[in-house]
Amino acid sequence: MKKIIHVDMDAFFVSVEIRDQPSLAGKPVAVGGSRVSRGVLSTCNYIAREYGVRSAMPTSLALSKCPELILLPGRMDVYKQVSAQIREIFSRYTSQIEPLSLDEAYLDVSDCKMFKGSATLIAQDICKTIHHELSLTASAGVAPVKFLAKVASDINKPNGMYVINPNEVHTFLENMPLNKIPGVGKVTYEKLQARGFEFGRDIRQANQLALVNEFGKLGTLLWHRCHGIDEREVVTSRLRHSVGVERTFVRDIDNLPALQSILLNTLLPELKLRAAKHLVRRSIHKIGVKVKFNDFQQTTKEFTFNSFNEALFSELLIEAFQRGRGKKVRLLGAQIGLSKEPTQAQQYAFDW
Repeated sequence: MKKIIHVDMDAFFVSVEIRDQPSLAGKPVAVGGSRVSRGVLSTCNYIAREYGVRSAMPTSLALSKCPELILLPGRMDVYKQVSAQIREIFSRYTSQIEPLSLDEAYLDVSDCKMFKGSATLIAQDICKTIHHELSLTASAGVAPVKFLAKVASDINKPNGMYVINPNEVHTFLENMPLNKIPGVGKVTYEKLQARGFEFGRDIRQANQLALVNEFGKLGTLLWHRCHGIDEREVVTSRLRHSVGVERTFVRDIDNLPALQSILLNTLLPELKLRAAKHLVRRSIHKIGVKVKFNDFQQTTKEFTFNSFNEALFSELLIEAFQRGRGKKVRLLGAQIGLSKEPTQAQQYAFDW
């Protein structure tokens, strides 16, 4: 039986800022966005969340909910440095570490001999060490499989821990709301509720084949997760799946030629530069355009293709724009999907 820990830093970017600027303690603080230009918040502290402010929320909406919100520019170089320090602490307990982002990771401590092999005590010591050495708090979840460890780490946030022992898995799954499963978002959860599926027990009592026939891959995922099945290993090296760039506009744009000009003259050259290092040994397998409208609805139009192509990117933009039925655009993005396997020879796919 595996022993998996999911460690998730609490409001990481903001916590680093408050640590470095103690005068901010006790105040609603967010990183990202600006009072004079558009943007979205990267993260916010728990005081700001009491006002209804959330990560990825448009700055204007956040300020309407909390006018006294303190907005800080991000310091990505600092966050990366602190993340490396956190990773070094993890390495004292195990080499089986799978970072998910700068502020969270899975650890497989099945072979760790510290604390007589107790994953609970190991997780407690990791969080204690992070707080002692870095003056930051983390939350942790402990479980026999990855997805349950991630679910558990969110239960007692901030600065808390939750343990799901092997003999408690099925009881936990019976009462688990389906929106706690990673990958089940708000819209999907509402659709499931409309069909009478709200908790793990509802899926466990359903017919597997019927679930798959109705929901496809999601049905398979739900059935496996609600039966405690997650065979994914902690992966210590991870390939990047895509590269993208995007722009949020100061003013909404409803002019398609203007959007095409931004795509071709600004976004694609930047995407080309960002992607170059990844395309030395990997190839393009998909290209796409993302459009977010002024009502915050967004759409992505993708096409399987093996190289950059201005004309095709432009066509994808046209199709995505038309989905808005005349709505103005507040954000435009472009991206490429990368092949799963490295190519044998170098690829230079920038023959525009």
